[in-house]
Amino acid sequence: MATPEAAQGPSPSTEQEPSRERGPRDGGAPQAVTLVLVRHGMTDATGPSLAGRTPGIHLNDTGRAQAADLARRLSDLRPAALVSSPLERCRETAQALSRQLGVPVTTDERFVECDYGSWTLRPFTELRREPLWKVVQEHPSAVRFPAGEGMAAAAARAAEAVRDWNTRLLDEASAGDTPAEPPVYVVCSHGDIIKALVADALGMHLDLFQRIVVDPCSATSITYTHTRPFLNLLNDTGDNFPAFPSTATTSGDAAVGGGAGTAGRSS
Repeated sequence: MATPEAAQGPSPSTEQEPSRERGPRDGGAPQAVTLVLVRHGMTDATGPSLAGRTPGIHLNDTGRAQAADLARRLSDLRPAALVSSPLERCRETAQALSRQLGVPVTTDERFVECDYGSWTLRPFTELRREPLWKVVQEHPSAVRFPAGEGMAAAAARAAEAVRDWNTRLLDEASAGDTPAEPPVYVVCSHGDIIKALVADALGMHLDLFQRIVVDPCSATSITYTHTRPFLNLLNDTGDNFPAFPSTATTSGDAAVGGGAGTAGRSS
């Protein structure tokens, strides 16, 4: 079973787990697990400022509508688990999925937002003037936010969480006498955390993860197999294809924390 690598890039030693060789089609245990990564819906802080781990930030009307639409889009899923960051905006998004899918929400602290320290709740108009902004954009693996967390540490703990959930769900699926289908599970988390997990699955160095876009209430799907991960879907919001990129994209700067996505774009 290939699982997420360390934050800095792929490690050949974790490419394969030869202990699982057979799947449900030939009477053996499942040999793949699919993760659906969901970013929380919009809040009043999403886009103008860096919400970070600030408590008490809830979905706004747009975010609640996004969560309801996401639940509709994922209604055919039968996930083995529904996991959420402990922050309110993620738990509220996950609860909308829970009501639709009939699966309880489990909180995992390792999927919480990066701790942006003294950058938290500051407007992006200020942050872009900070010397550290250029490092965040070009060398995020080297960044430790003032009085906060390093991006590499945040990426590593999220990857560890995915490894643990993959192993747990595969073991549960293999425990019964009847062959089980490969498990699927949903994790509701934050923009930078999801981007880091996608980069990890693609074998990209963390310094390249700012090339990835993850919008509010988007769905991203990764299947982990015994040889390698496969990225099935990235940043799917169910929207029509956007005719124009966002202002932030054309400036060349990535949206730290994830940005407001299509909900924050003017026509």
